[in-house]
Amino acid sequence: MAETVTIARPYAEAAFGTADADGTLAKWAQALETMAHMAAHPEMHAAIGNPRLTDEQLYGLFASLCGDVLSAEMQNFVRVLIENGRLTLAPEIRDIFLELKNEREGVVEAVVASAFQLDAAQTAALVADLERRFKRKVKPRVTVDKELIGGVRVQVGDEVIDGSVRGQLAAMASALRN
Repeated sequence: MAETVTIARPYAEAAFGTADADGTLAKWAQALETMAHMAAHPEMHAAIGNPRLTDEQLYGLFASLCGDVLSAEMQNFVRVLIENGRLTLAPEIRDIFLELKNEREGVVEAVVASAFQLDAAQTAALVADLERRFKRKVKPRVTVDKELIGGVRVQVGDEVIDGSVRGQLAAMASALRN
């Protein structure tokens, strides 16, 4: 995985530099999301690996699937990815681009795992608490994980806040062993 991220980073940084200079970060983020989705599709993955398709045929197929979300600069970006055999890296490029975009906008992404579905008020309260703690705007990605038994587990970057029953039981078990 580290290898693909290393290869994808220069492409993501180039896309970010272009989007940042033009003030089109949101449009590029949307386009990269579409591109990542298309490139990860099994049938497109097979087409990318098909030696019978020329670069131009592959571009035509990919661009038609992406629809009108691609501007002229984005179309050129897709052509460069195809010419360099890097179209399969679109998901990694999107992820790195979004990290750079979030950093520029002062936003951190929080992965919130909850034992039960959180309603809008609970999510808003949790986000407000996280924004106070991290002193940045927080964009939550909430999932349900029944194995937590109760509570929530939040990951922001490298920091993990485990307020789940499962985490507390594991901490107690560890304390009892020592």
